Amino acid sequence: MKRKLQALIVLLLLGAVRLPMEQYVTHYYRTTGLLSAPLSLGLRDNLSQMGFAASLGGLRSLVATISYLRAYREWENVNWAKVDSLMQLTTNLQPRYENYWDEAAWHMAYNAASAYLYDEKIETDVRTSLYKEHVQRGIDILKRGLQFTPESARLWSTLGDIYANRTENPREATLAAEAYLQVFRLSRNERYARFAAHQYSLTPDPAKWRKAYDMLSAFYQKKRVSATLLDDLKKLEVKLNIPFPQRIPTPGIPIEAPADPYTGVYR
Repeated sequence: MKRKLQALIVLLLLGAVRLPMEQYVTHYYRTTGLLSAPLSLGLRDNLSQMGFAASLGGLRSLVATISYLRAYREWENVNWAKVDSLMQLTTNLQPRYENYWDEAAWHMAYNAASAYLYDEKIETDVRTSLYKEHVQRGIDILKRGLQFTPESARLWSTLGDIYANRTENPREATLAAEAYLQVFRLSRNERYARFAAHQYSLTPDPAKWRKAYDMLSAFYQKKRVSATLLDDLKKLEVKLNIPFPQRIPTPGIPIEAPADPYTGVYR
């Protein structure tokens, strides 16, 4: 009896020592991003009883992989609602894995949106509405993903691409530009700064035109010139009414004010 009591005391002491150590290690892993925080209980609505139980342990990654593969299968079946639901489950289980967010947005903003847009069995107005809804769904997915991975150049780039290529409102070119500037901030890849300037040039805002012109002029001064950059600069000079002597020369063409159509004299 005495030995059993001694063994019990030893176990209690070991537990008392182990618990704070485990709590410290768990806290360290979570603050460094090596371990995800516990799932919100609100996710119960998205998970089956078995899946939810598994997700509370070390099987979260496995369950996420299974739901991802199921989403791929539903993509093959062209079941967009199921794809969205399963990818939402996948990203909820692994919120810091940027690939899942990127692919979830791609399915909605590109695959689903295009499928509805070109489905001739649906009325034109409905097709257009469904297209816009699914593009917006892709945008919402990326914004949600960026809450978990704000330093993901990949997600910022995809967001910029969707604003630039999948929306029709010229005012959203500003949002594309801002997303591309985030990519430039994170990657220091100058082509994203040029992408941002191009998007600013497409907005209806003269202040953004000026910003685009200054950004592109800086690249021109550094001798980093492409045909697209030069074309954007020439268009912005017209929009901003830049004085002719201050305009960037077109290769092989001297800068001159246009001739007066009545006198033939250059102004």
